[in-house]
Amino acid sequence: MARVVVDVMPKQEILDPQGQAVARALPRLGFDGVTSVRQGKHFELEVDDDVDDATLAKIAETFLANPVIEDWVVRRVDA
Repeated sequence: MARVVVDVMPKQEILDPQGQAVARALPRLGFDGVTSVRQGKHFELEVDDDVDDATLAKIAETFLANPVIEDWVVRRVDA
């Protein structure tokens, strides 16, 4: 078995209202110095060792992310 992490983030040119809401809330909660927040999604997959990188990329592109508005990174991590 292998552990795979897929991080999905809005593309830079896409507005991120959830990230903006967090950035506005932080000073009200006493956390100063944060100038920008982008909110994304984090997926952890357990896959068989024979699942190749091309298949993982296809999973990310067709199911986990919206390629029109999101970028993603797929990486294998130590278990």
